[in-house]
Amino acid sequence: MRLFLSASLFLPLALVSVPGVAHAVGPESGCVASDGRSFPLSTRIHGGPSSYEAGGGYGTWYLELTNNTGATCENVHPVVVLVDDRRVLRSSQPRLEFYTGAQTRPVRFETTDQDELVGAFDGFPGFTVGPQKTVTVKVRLAVTSDAAPNRVTANAAVVQRHDDDGDWVGQSNDYRFGIDSEPEATTGTADPDPGRSTAPRLPFAEELARTGTSAAAIAATLAALLTGGGALLLLRRRR
Repeated sequence: MRLFLSASLFLPLALVSVPGVAHAVGPESGCVASDGRSFPLSTRIHGGPSSYEAGGGYGTWYLELTNNTGATCENVHPVVVLVDDRRVLRSSQPRLEFYTGAQTRPVRFETTDQDELVGAFDGFPGFTVGPQKTVTVKVRLAVTSDAAPNRVTANAAVVQRHDDDGDWVGQSNDYRFGIDSEPEATTGTADPDPGRSTAPRLPFAEELARTGTSAAAIAATLAALLTGGGALLLLRRRR
């Protein structure tokens, strides 16, 4: 189980009581893995450059969502987390956009108290992934000129939104890249090994392993991001 968000960010949300939204969880949708353990959506980041020039152009990469179930998964929203080694990357410095057809949509990052950057693919109804189908989301990233040389790990969690609740339905591999003062690459490079990461484990993953924190609290953070903090949705981990 991996989701790279700060524990201190989501724990307060888990304690919030919001009038009118507390209710028993209803019947589950069909977007659930048949074995009851795996995520229904296999999620993979691939094709990104190994480094970005601070103040340079966009580099392109892809977020692949594969539905392993026999049902359609609708209202799917990825949430990208960026963790830099030096903990100096500010939320205004990465310029991340994703495509819905020919249109690009910006991702707004928030900073956690452990200096992790978290941004939801929001402002649209979400992606729809048919049964046993794959949707590939084109993403582009640039970094502003004031960003310091650094190494960054990107990861994506995936949430399926409903009217007043939702499910955590996917988790990607790590995408590791550098921020340089000199240009290296602004187009895609060979797909890194998705099963192996050379980056150190991130604070949130360590916290999960140490405390066994509930997945409901994790998902609550994603819900708050996807609603702009205006309401706390009830989410379930769809495993």
